[in-house]
Amino acid sequence: MVFWAESVSPWFLGFLGGLAITFLNAVGALLVLLWPKPPSQAVNAMLGFAAGVMLTASFTSLILPGIEEGGLFPVVVGIALGALFLTVADRVVPHLHLERGREGLHGERLRAVWLFILAITLHNLPEGLAVGVGLGSGDLARGLQLVLAIGLQNIPEGLAAAASALSAGMGSTFYAGIVGIRAGLVEIPMAVLGALAVEVARPLLPYAMGFAAGAMLYVISDEIIPETHRQGHERLATLGFLLGAVAMLALDVAL
Repeated sequence: MVFWAESVSPWFLGFLGGLAITFLNAVGALLVLLWPKPPSQAVNAMLGFAAGVMLTASFTSLILPGIEEGGLFPVVVGIALGALFLTVADRVVPHLHLERGREGLHGERLRAVWLFILAITLHNLPEGLAVGVGLGSGDLARGLQLVLAIGLQNIPEGLAAAASALSAGMGSTFYAGIVGIRAGLVEIPMAVLGALAVEVARPLLPYAMGFAAGAMLYVISDEIIPETHRQGHERLATLGFLLGAVAMLALDVAL
């Protein structure tokens, strides 16, 4: 398998990686058919788990390898650019947070369901990019580690997104699952883009690793953690966060 993977184009590996994590996001979203109303305690714990996985993966699979590849400076620049990109996108792209309401420019022109999808899409952008950069870096083991890590945390994220859409009255249970799936589809082109970027310009690799990590760290701090602490279940969210961090560390050691 390793020989086959090394013989194919990085962009195709990025496509396969994006397909894998999108599939697991769809699995999570469709779990709403079996568990249409997960309690808020469970949702917050699952999102905390996802945040723990993302935080650890940002360092073990992106930041530290990026420093080994090109030094501290390009990784720090990448982190700053990734966070800046998400900040600008959050202010410009029209989207809907169920609690904070509509954000971005001219959000009133789009239906609420599409604004909600755009909000989750912004959340998923750095995850697809991270997988593509990891697989395009030439380190197959680290790329697979990112696929497994982000795919693993995509399952609870997909369920949380679909359950939120259902509770907000955005259609039937099945339609809520489709909403969660559609929001995750962006991970495929982002994974291909990330792999292509580092394939075409290898010197960009440490910057790209920092960029993906910075974008993920932004999402963790700006979106996931505040959401898990909003309903008074901080302890469960923190336990989930620690479990996700430990699970990612175990995956890193195993691979």
